[in-house]
Amino acid sequence: MEELYRENAKIVYHFLYKLCGDRTLAEELTQETFLQAYKSLERFDGSCKISVWLCQIGKYLYYQYVRKHQRELPADVEETYGQKAGTDVEKQVLERIELMETLREMQNLPQQIREVMYLRISADLSFREIGEILGKSENWARVNFYRGKERLLQLRERSREENEKNGVKNRRDEDE
Repeated sequence: MEELYRENAKIVYHFLYKLCGDRTLAEELTQETFLQAYKSLERFDGSCKISVWLCQIGKYLYYQYVRKHQRELPADVEETYGQKAGTDVEKQVLERIELMETLREMQNLPQQIREVMYLRISADLSFREIGEILGKSENWARVNFYRGKERLLQLRERSREENEKNGVKNRRDEDE
């Protein structure tokens, strides 16, 4: 297990850091990834590289973290509001809220499309990297990302129509 850690810890850490953008969280998730891998090593079937398998474990741990913490207001919103004079704080908060709404809407997508979108949006990975991680082709990742965007747009359009029917204005409509 020690050798497995030495050979793959850097890969897993960089993957998770790209996914979450937080060094501390990436370190914690890396440790948890190897703990989970140790517990389920007998289930590794060798159908992919061990580093890919470890990144998949890390990805699922990250998704669990996001689901657990998505309803919490980000701590940096208050810091941003109080400390960054001269910046458009309201715009930053609205962008953050919109991102959270998008992530919440993504929960309604099929799992494979949701995974591709998380990896593309949150980790800023290329379609080639996403394909490798999920054991699919680059084109498969590209097509599923496109399908996910289309479904999200459809969901938003339906929601907007329902709100208009019920007399509720969209926040963007009010801003214009």
